[in-house]
Amino acid sequence: MAKFEYTVTKEDEGVPVKGLLRTKFSFSSRLLTKLKYQHLVFLNGEEVAGWITPQIGDILSIKLPEEKSDFPAEDIPIYPVFEDDDLLILNKQPGVIVHPTKGHPLHTIANGLMKYMQDTGQTFKIRFVNRLDMDTTGLLIVAKNSHSQDDLTKQMKANTIEKRYIAIVNGIVKEDAFTIDLPIGRPDPENVARGVMLEGGYPSVTHVKVLESFPKGKGYTMVELLLETGRTHQIRVHMSHIGYPLVGDYLYGGEAPWLLDRQALHAYKLSFNHPVTGKRLTVEAPLPHDIQEVIKKIKS
Repeated sequence: MAKFEYTVTKEDEGVPVKGLLRTKFSFSSRLLTKLKYQHLVFLNGEEVAGWITPQIGDILSIKLPEEKSDFPAEDIPIYPVFEDDDLLILNKQPGVIVHPTKGHPLHTIANGLMKYMQDTGQTFKIRFVNRLDMDTTGLLIVAKNSHSQDDLTKQMKANTIEKRYIAIVNGIVKEDAFTIDLPIGRPDPENVARGVMLEGGYPSVTHVKVLESFPKGKGYTMVELLLETGRTHQIRVHMSHIGYPLVGDYLYGGEAPWLLDRQALHAYKLSFNHPVTGKRLTVEAPLPHDIQEVIKKIKS
């Protein structure tokens, strides 16, 4: 059976192909337009026009457009955690920007993905569903086609994608679990730093759960964070604002070069509905070596 396939039933009598495409598949209007103009809709294996009315038992099938990105390929390691025809979920290393920008046109995860495609004989347009800061590690979702991206974007908006992080913060967090509900904005357009802005900020919600406390020295805490919203620097801003900046986070007052030269933040768990099968998918990425070393140093 093809990935996108539908068998016409008695209930569909009189409904043309274009009607079935709209009601039986969850394609965006943009993708439907591409399918039409690139002749990617088939009835019983033959190309078919949208106005044709199928018979009961006819099989309607769809091919997705072939697309590709054109970033320069670079030998930047890619660490897949899950992969199929529609998705690639990778475990991002620290110190690498996700997507090329004017200031950083090269040496990004996107450049590494171009090399990864060459090595694995694949061609797809790189569509990042989520983003991670340059120095944050962990799970990054790449949609391999526009349908997967559209579906996962809808899940993001509906808050059905569960994003969990682990962080090491300065100080002993006293409550076992709590929620930070404070709006975040950019106080100075010239400065990359974000902050809590009660006026003009965007709604931002972070659920915090203490995993382990390390009372030695000045004290540190390992916390799990569940994001309800996905603002830039959200975890870093929220934890710093309540007095527990992340270890190594020089931007928000948690610098600790003797422990770590980046923020101790790792996107360790993702759970969402697969955009094609609809089945719930949960993936995890273990704590990176440098954060494991931080825990050893703090304990000793």
